[in-house]
Amino acid sequence: MYSFVKEGGRCCLLPTSSTMKLLKNLMKGILILLAVIGISIFMIIQLFDSMYNKQTNEPEYVEEGPSTEEFIGSIAETARKLGAENDLYASVMIAQAILESQNGQSGLGSAPNNNLFGMKGQFQNDSVTLETSEDDGSGKMSTVMAEFRKYPSYEDSMKDYVKLLRNGVSWNKDFYTGVFKSQTKSYTDATKFLTGSYATDSKYNEKLNLLIAKYDLQQYDSPVKNKKTITVDDGDSLMHIAEAHNVKVTSLKQWNQLRSDRLEAGQQLNIYQY
Repeated sequence: MYSFVKEGGRCCLLPTSSTMKLLKNLMKGILILLAVIGISIFMIIQLFDSMYNKQTNEPEYVEEGPSTEEFIGSIAETARKLGAENDLYASVMIAQAILESQNGQSGLGSAPNNNLFGMKGQFQNDSVTLETSEDDGSGKMSTVMAEFRKYPSYEDSMKDYVKLLRNGVSWNKDFYTGVFKSQTKSYTDATKFLTGSYATDSKYNEKLNLLIAKYDLQQYDSPVKNKKTITVDDGDSLMHIAEAHNVKVTSLKQWNQLRSDRLEAGQQLNIYQY
């Protein structure tokens, strides 16, 4: 592996060609190993960095359209007022608006039509013709074209809905008395009455009852006793705030028309007691 050579009277030990080749291959192997280790370390760092950013910096997904709670918040106080003034359940009114208009996002419920209750006919000589599904009473659905009322705003739609329930139909002024608070024991009596009379859907009351329970809509059948505003602290969550004030998360989102659960420090939130 090594050879002796004589140079200037001195003997030198020099590597042979085979030794040089071995050293060269060894160095090449070391360089490849270092490269592999370097790439591995880089990939591990990138993986952890990606995981960290996902947990801390990734923006929360926000629906493009309003959440159900945000929609409820946009009509709830009007419903509370109209319900109290007209012997009606605001909870039923809101549930019908959610169901009939798909949170105000259906073709009929959204602007420029603003028809929250599927009211047919004309409003101030204005209407829109759309496709709709009808139940024959046995659960069999069919699609028909119908003329629906067109409103300048949600409030106009809600007032017209109240007018219908209070004044009845042309052939019977007392047609909807079965939904009045004074004529029922609870909102479930009102939703049962509306099934088959207001809507042809044979499961209309079941759908309304589920919405009322899910979003705690009964709160709007009572007047507000107290209202306060709090400021969100750093690290606060809707769950933490709801527990601290003995209210529900869905109610917090409704009162403040929130589209998501995301909060920011310094944000103002309304809290109601009823």
